[in-house]
Amino acid sequence: MSWLAELLKDPSVKNIDVDGADRLLVHSRMLEQKPMLKEVFTSFHHMFERLDKQFLSGTGERVELGAGVFPIRHSYPDVLATDIVPGPGLDRVLDAEKMDLPDNSVRVIFGQNCFHHFPHPSLFFEELERVLVPGGGVIFLEPFHGPFAAFLFRRMFRTEGYDKDFPSWETPALGPMNGANQALSYIVFERDRAEFEQRFPQLDIVHQETCSNYLMYLLSGGLNFRQLWPNWASPLLSLFQYLLSPLDRWLALHHVVVIRKKD
Repeated sequence: MSWLAELLKDPSVKNIDVDGADRLLVHSRMLEQKPMLKEVFTSFHHMFERLDKQFLSGTGERVELGAGVFPIRHSYPDVLATDIVPGPGLDRVLDAEKMDLPDNSVRVIFGQNCFHHFPHPSLFFEELERVLVPGGGVIFLEPFHGPFAAFLFRRMFRTEGYDKDFPSWETPALGPMNGANQALSYIVFERDRAEFEQRFPQLDIVHQETCSNYLMYLLSGGLNFRQLWPNWASPLLSLFQYLLSPLDRWLALHHVVVIRKKD
């Protein structure tokens, strides 16, 4: 399967340094050629907004970590766009494990495919307890732990692993992007949920759901692979996704976790 991933990889990213300064520039150029992928990211933005209104409360800043090349700010301008490295279109650099933010100042932190890159998740949770207002929280979109996601993510990236049995929350990291366990959300919030609740009693896991746009995400090629479906036929793909929604538990590639700081 690794040979297939290499075959499908977009030529513009084949020799890219994932920790280098040019990664965001290359991904930004690729995104401009993929309106179908933009549609996927925009749907994630609207989902984040829906879950924020449904489960969180309080007043404060709304911050996105790991905003990358298509921040939530494109859909909701009040959301601060941050990343661990500087890049075009970002508001500021912010380290999730040592956030330069005042105590009790943040209503919600959004993160799309960034949590599994945190080398020390416990430091991030301590920061959450500090910066969130009571009733505020974090909403993460992360690789799912269903059979199709586990099969695929284990084989997609040379720089990231997928190990549901890894004994530690901490994954050896060689850089901001190089070295990660894409199964981290499963490990912390499913396998080790009792430990999480014991160590961080101020933080409640209040909601989890799967994402149903896996066909569009997969066939768009994401930010690293060739697109396998024409843009003009994306409405047909949306229909297929709707018909397959009863199978999301087995086919979904991503899931969302909402964590709320107790009032």
